[in-house]
Amino acid sequence: MKSSELTKQSLAKFFDHTFLKAYATDKDLEKLCKEAKEIGAAMVAINTEWTAFCKEQLKGTDIHVGAAIGFPLGQCGTPVKVYETKYAIEQGADEIDYVINVSKAKMKDWDAIEDEMKQIVEICRANHKVSKVIFENCYLDKDEIKKLAEIAKKVKPDYIKTSTGFGTGGATLEDVALMIETVEGEVKVKAAGGVRDLETAKKMIDLGVSRIGTSSSLAILAEFEKENA
Repeated sequence: MKSSELTKQSLAKFFDHTFLKAYATDKDLEKLCKEAKEIGAAMVAINTEWTAFCKEQLKGTDIHVGAAIGFPLGQCGTPVKVYETKYAIEQGADEIDYVINVSKAKMKDWDAIEDEMKQIVEICRANHKVSKVIFENCYLDKDEIKKLAEIAKKVKPDYIKTSTGFGTGGATLEDVALMIETVEGEVKVKAAGGVRDLETAKKMIDLGVSRIGTSSSLAILAEFEKENA
């Protein structure tokens, strides 16, 4: 879809409506889920602790609950990520967004990256859940981003994702274009981190992203309504 073809409803379906702060309370997550229902978002992105709570809040809707695994550093070890993935699914997660071990990528330990990706993707696939792999591009050079995308093209998670939103930078048009070009349609791409306005969201959609992770969903939709009034 091109941005020129968007409706408010189709734009909202790009959004993984996000609240991943350490200080989240039940009131924050209740509000997040209420907003997701009001706008018709694709998913709520939350820390694993809140999976069952959000699943209950969203009961009877088509809005997915997405658990953030190994978040935000990806440094807890593959066995821990595997356990957290299984636990999140048991708690009702529809989608899993896990953070790679960036240290392994910087050390070019691509076998470890691929092994971890295979393990988590296979769990998701066996349970009919959506898998997303977070690269955290702000810490990677272009060759590393490309290599990770090549591994993903081979393993085939449902999505690769630019960022956690907790690093030193978020999604950039250049990085998103590189990821899309590398996977050649074999894996979808999610832009996350720093997508806070309609102009940026439109540019990401025109590049070919399938999801946008943002805590600014309502503000972007309000911009869209104003622009199309």
